[in-house]
Amino acid sequence: MNAAGADLMRRWCLYFAAASILWLTAWHDAMAETEVVVFCIDNYPPYSYEVNGRAEGIYPAIFRRAFSRMDGYRVTLLSIPWKRGLHYLKRGEGFAIAPVYYKPELRPYIWPYSIPVLRQEEVLLCRERVLAVRNGHRWPEGFYGLTIGKNAGYATGGTVFNEAVARGDIFLSEAKSNRINLMKLGLGRTDCYLNDGLSISWELDQLRNEGLLDEGGQHASLGEPISIHEEWGHLGVTRMDFGRYHFKTDFLAQLNGILAAMQAKGEIRDIVEGIMGAPCHKGP
Repeated sequence: MNAAGADLMRRWCLYFAAASILWLTAWHDAMAETEVVVFCIDNYPPYSYEVNGRAEGIYPAIFRRAFSRMDGYRVTLLSIPWKRGLHYLKRGEGFAIAPVYYKPELRPYIWPYSIPVLRQEEVLLCRERVLAVRNGHRWPEGFYGLTIGKNAGYATGGTVFNEAVARGDIFLSEAKSNRINLMKLGLGRTDCYLNDGLSISWELDQLRNEGLLDEGGQHASLGEPISIHEEWGHLGVTRMDFGRYHFKTDFLAQLNGILAAMQAKGEIRDIVEGIMGAPCHKGP
């Protein structure tokens, strides 16, 4: 082999050696990533819902972007029924769930929480005829004697409302989704429905667009939503893992920093506006 051939061979060897080092480094980094599964509610549009097995909505969009910027973690979002997700966290068999309100007294098995991600307004939607005979809209005293619908397992209404239900001053009717609860309201099976205002508005649009809700005809006319109070959505982590998720302190520290930066730059606002400005989705 002449000198030129030997030089070319050395160059190729160096090239393959460098390529091998890069590949091995990338492989090592990928292998070093911690696999994490985060539950997302499967039936809470527009915040979080499932489409063809994939978590969609406002919170999945926010968290996908945040997780993509974390070092050392590969995060999968898994759509799951709300009560089942809580059950897994309570048993320490699930790592985290989103969105969840900050309720440490009600759910002592969830701790810690992420920083507040998104402010949500809780409202009461009633049939017009119900509101017409109410002397006032004070919550919850102004609604004694009525049947209030809410989603099963949701911590809505507040302590005074829950006490009124326990005394029998208010009757509670629970169903598993916005859609079922809104149809019950339209059919007069409940007097009012309690949930997040944006979520109610989204589902009402879906029902109207699909021709399933005939207000003032087959179904009751609905009044203007009444604001009850505000809550913040978080990501909540199980405290029942007993060291199984040893990485959760670092995970949350990274996540909180990224979420804070996204809020400061207006990214979370842009995500919400982008999703709410999209054409109506034939979701759940």
